[in-house]
Amino acid sequence: MLNQFIENITTKKLFEPKQKVLLAVSGGIDSMVMLYLFEKSGFDYGIVHCNFQLRGDESDQDEEFVKKQVLIHGVPSFFKRFDTGEYAQINGISIEMAARDLRYDYFETIRVEHHFDFIATAHHSDDLIETFFLNLSRKTGIKGLTGIKDKSGKIIRPLLFASRWEIEKFASGNYIEFREDSTNSEVVYQRNFLRHRILPLFSELNPSFKKNILASIENLKDAEAVYSRFFETEKQKVIENATDSKIIDIEKLRKSEHPKLLLLEILTEFNFNPAVVEEAFQSLESEPGKQFFSKTHRMVKDREKLFVSLIQEKEIKIYYIEHDDLKLIEPFVIKIEKLAGKDFKIRKEQNIACLDFEKLEFPLLIRKWQQGDYFQPLGMIGFKKVSDFFIDEKIPLHQKENTWVLCSGNKIAWIMGFRIDNRFKIGNKTKKVMKIEIKNLNSPK
Repeated sequence: MLNQFIENITTKKLFEPKQKVLLAVSGGIDSMVMLYLFEKSGFDYGIVHCNFQLRGDESDQDEEFVKKQVLIHGVPSFFKRFDTGEYAQINGISIEMAARDLRYDYFETIRVEHHFDFIATAHHSDDLIETFFLNLSRKTGIKGLTGIKDKSGKIIRPLLFASRWEIEKFASGNYIEFREDSTNSEVVYQRNFLRHRILPLFSELNPSFKKNILASIENLKDAEAVYSRFFETEKQKVIENATDSKIIDIEKLRKSEHPKLLLLEILTEFNFNPAVVEEAFQSLESEPGKQFFSKTHRMVKDREKLFVSLIQEKEIKIYYIEHDDLKLIEPFVIKIEKLAGKDFKIRKEQNIACLDFEKLEFPLLIRKWQQGDYFQPLGMIGFKKVSDFFIDEKIPLHQKENTWVLCSGNKIAWIMGFRIDNRFKIGNKTKKVMKIEIKNLNSPK
């Protein structure tokens, strides 16, 4: 197996011999065989272990076992304990998903901070088969049916060439110590139920079952490569790139040969699950304003576009303009000029506001607009809610939320990029003009 291991790494270009690899070692048979193979191959590696505190003393004993292995091998090591149950409850996810999120986030943190090139996990070919069937049962596309990849970003899986039986045989023949996870035999977990109850029945039906499934997965990988090239071309026809979002043209999407599938391929990149994508597709004919969420992104349906943007943590940011300021760099690059009112010609560009200097109360304040804000739009006698102004102007929801206002005291002087307040307009009696120009209107921070 050692020669197969090295050949697999070389053939699939998982990493270069001089690169550093962080090994995810649980203490189980798979990860202990991986550790043994890395040691015998002479690669540069470190060890990382997560204690999810889900099996009481057994979890702690696993941790102690791995710590003893570290002393034997004398390599850099990193250990972390998690309250996995609490994390799962807070985030409303399963224990399995919580453990996955916690460990991969921690692995990546260690990789970056300690300058490892890759993270290696001990998945083998039986894991690949199990993942294929789990994804199939949950509803998936062709990518889900290709299962676990040998290399995905900074994650490598150098044991995918070997089966569970081959790993067990190698461990026995080389007297490799390992810890047995008692939960591996419990069928309450989906993967274990599949492993112990379902897949053995397929093997009874056809002794070559596993071999054939692995061959089918390889065929699907080839098909997925062709499929991906086709949809990359299709994506370019319907997506517009904006500064802080992706914009999908609904009409162009409808004209696509496979509109629903194309939308799935676009939104999967932003972590939208198939059920949400299906709902979004069905809403293309509905009224604007509907929102859809993944764990990282939000999509808003406008009249003719779908706007996909990263979910930002809400925070209140306020910026000030003093009476003698000439430039700001946040939340935009802003150029400020004081000009004589006599014979001044007003510029009508959206990114420029020309205000009566003497009517302003300094410091001026720049903030995001809020529900309940109101102003007196230029040319009007009465007042209007900012939210109603946006509706009248048919401003898309994603753009509303990125809109800032310039305030003089408690009064809005300018909805930045849209309309100034009538109370601060330039008139015949204006002696001094304050000209405020946003240099990068479409790139707010």
